[in-house]
Amino acid sequence: MDKLRARWKLERYMKKAVPRSIQVTISVSFTIVALVCMLAMGIALYQRFAVRSEKMLTDAAQLTLDQTVINLEDYLRSMRRMSDALYYYVIKNQDISKETPIDQMNLLYEAHKDYLISLALYTDDGELVCASPVGVEKEDVDVTSQSWFVSAISKPENLHFSQPHVQNIFVDDPTFRYYWVISLSRAVEMGGRGVPEQGVLLVDMNYAVIEQMMEGANDNPSQQYVYLIDNNGTILYHPMQMQISAGLFKENNIAAAGYDDGSHKEELNGSSRIVTVNTMSYTGWKLVSVIPTSNSYLGMKDTRYFVLMVVSITLIAMLILNRLVARRVTRPITKLNESIRDIEMGKAKPSVYIGGPLEIEHLGKTFRASYEQIRQLMRDMVASQEEKRKSELDALQSQINPHFLYNTLDSIVWMIEGEKYDEAVFMITQLASLFRVSLSGGKTIIPIEDEIKHASNYMNIQKVRFKDAFTIDFDIDERIKNCCTVKLIVQPILENAVYYGVKDMEDGEIRVKGFLGDDGDIYITVSDNGFGMSSDQTKLLLTDDTRARKKGSGVGLINVQRRIQLRFGEQYGLKIDSEPDEGTVVTIHLPAIPCTEENRKRLESGKEHEDEK
Repeated sequence: MDKLRARWKLERYMKKAVPRSIQVTISVSFTIVALVCMLAMGIALYQRFAVRSEKMLTDAAQLTLDQTVINLEDYLRSMRRMSDALYYYVIKNQDISKETPIDQMNLLYEAHKDYLISLALYTDDGELVCASPVGVEKEDVDVTSQSWFVSAISKPENLHFSQPHVQNIFVDDPTFRYYWVISLSRAVEMGGRGVPEQGVLLVDMNYAVIEQMMEGANDNPSQQYVYLIDNNGTILYHPMQMQISAGLFKENNIAAAGYDDGSHKEELNGSSRIVTVNTMSYTGWKLVSVIPTSNSYLGMKDTRYFVLMVVSITLIAMLILNRLVARRVTRPITKLNESIRDIEMGKAKPSVYIGGPLEIEHLGKTFRASYEQIRQLMRDMVASQEEKRKSELDALQSQINPHFLYNTLDSIVWMIEGEKYDEAVFMITQLASLFRVSLSGGKTIIPIEDEIKHASNYMNIQKVRFKDAFTIDFDIDERIKNCCTVKLIVQPILENAVYYGVKDMEDGEIRVKGFLGDDGDIYITVSDNGFGMSSDQTKLLLTDDTRARKKGSGVGLINVQRRIQLRFGEQYGLKIDSEPDEGTVVTIHLPAIPCTEENRKRLESGKEHEDEK
């Protein structure tokens, strides 16, 4: 007992010592803002560092490309100069018909044999003039069909560089082997004192020299590699040429041929990469560097781990602090919420929590006072709405009775004036029976069987009046006859079917069918084969639009619709389907409620939405 008393005193002291203001506890939430700012700053710095890392790799790739391009251009430039020297200083000034320039060609070959495979001079019809170091052709060689020869003859003003290929023109001997070469060819004029003659000068460059330069740029192909293509995208060198030839690797060389010089990002085989392009002068060849994007983040591991560690530690600390703060702040709010939930669930006497910080305590008191006011207003509103509902029902009922009574009496007067007394007597008898159902001892809810009897009496009157100009057929399921309905809902629909459907026809037909639907509800359809109406007119019949009320049509229907929905709910009522010259079908939708005295009284009292079935 002493421990409990001491604990109670401590709790009272803590309540007094701690300020009872929600603003004090909410201030702690600024730590969460700090966490968000820390995360945002960490992400921003990380992304900035990643961009810088990517730029450093791109710059390094560009430097590698620039150096490689310089080396390749130096090599190709030296080959062009040698070709120019052989052409302008030897071939053009020497009479080939008397003496071939084989000695000068051998000297040039010996001076550049580390970079050359062979030199050769041909006439324009493909005949070998001279060659170095081997001057004997194979018997089956036709140089006029080879690409380097065709290019030189077709465009004599240019120098032409071929794709890498095996040099297989000359006869093999023990001192000479076949090599991979890139052919530099050009059209020349072989002169002297004779008549100038067209020819082709061939310089076969050693492909191994270009390969060595490219291998120097590909020291680590798994992280970055460089390949060489011509201006059409054909690969001249690739560090993974064997895999490409075997179909094990795919390169985006065709797209790279269309890239401008500089860095580009692309997607290939589901991975992104950075592609840097540098175009070589004169040849139009492109040197392409490829760096997978994943490699640009290799240097980010330590930074990423550090950021993750700091954020994780901060997050754990903030979660613990946030839990303590949330528990302190939300406890009184949770209790107030439980009180509101009891009210939502309809608890008979819910108790509204009042306590916690000053703001929550004030909120609880205000909510309890508001709840009591709302309950009183709801009670007053329910009583007011019930009175209004009954008044509307009475007004609608009084609207319908004069409507069909006027038409019926008009018919009787017309028959008496025509001295059709038997028919008038029959009509008055039917009218008396009709009024017995209409009055129904002051009841507004009657069995469907009585409603159908009332409709039958009305139609008997109309058949006499119109001299059986139409037929009427009733087909009512026995299972629905003892179910509840609002009285006087079928007769207004039949009235419209007669006056605006079949009265001017020779073979008019009206059918009334009542049945249970698949959903368990009752459906009564009144269909005729009359003139029908357009969809626009149909839509207006169940509205307050006065355009639908031609000679009284629409008044009965809208009143029937309202009376059904006032008693049974908005999901019930009328549905009208009609097409011009094809007739009209009006469907009455009602709930299947047995017409017991208990159900009738409940519906009469306006409690139609409680336990309908």
